Amino acid sequence: MLAFGDEIWAGDGDSTVKVADVKTMKITDTIHTGGKKRADEMAYCPKDQIVVVANDAEEPPFITLISTKPGHRILAKFNVERATGGIEQPYYNATNGKFYVAIPELDKDHNKGGIAIIDPVTLKLERIVDVANCKPQGLDGGAGTNAIIGCNAGSKGSKLPPLMAVWDFKTEKVVATTDKVGAADMATYSSKLGVYAVGAREAPGGPAVGIIDAKTNQWVANFPAPPNPHSVAANNNNGHIYVPSGKIDGVGCGCILILGQ
Repeated sequence: MLAFGDEIWAGDGDSTVKVADVKTMKITDTIHTGGKKRADEMAYCPKDQIVVVANDAEEPPFITLISTKPGHRILAKFNVERATGGIEQPYYNATNGKFYVAIPELDKDHNKGGIAIIDPVTLKLERIVDVANCKPQGLDGGAGTNAIIGCNAGSKGSKLPPLMAVWDFKTEKVVATTDKVGAADMATYSSKLGVYAVGAREAPGGPAVGIIDAKTNQWVANFPAPPNPHSVAANNNNGHIYVPSGKIDGVGCGCILILGQ
């Protein structure tokens, strides 16, 4: 889900994106992306007024670019044939004006994932940069040219040991890793706190929110969390990190956890 201006954009399970007016809280448009399964995670480019959508559950999965200007025209769609494990969290990098999208698995190789790079001006998928032993699912820009990758390595189905990675947009290489937290989904950066946070539902020791220092790229702590803490979001106005937690088989809080300084 995205919120910008007076609108909320949310992906739905029928491959549509719903647009709602913040003031009236009514749906003003339904955008059909052309698939049959869910329109999942999204990112927004305010410069070119474009939303990128990960249609992760399709065969093959695809990426959709939608204009946020009146009419909400679909500008481009890319089948990502190499993405054999779906498509996950996208991020817009305002420094170079590119979209980056986490790809958990490439070419049916569970040891290899990648970061897809999309130009919203040319409307082209430029390339996919390989990232080994990580299974990228979360992605968010951080300090300087760095970004946090929420690696799913360490989950029961990953066949890989726990890993979390810091990736450099400029060199397109991993610059730091830690095995203290793994099995992550979404990731976020808090500029207010100077940390990265990842939702690690199968972290070593149990479900947790993993914290990494954005200055040193070193692991700080895993905060225990109820089951399935896979979504995280940072509020840079107050320094809070929010983690939704549902109930699984009666276990969990059915609440939003709030972490602070």
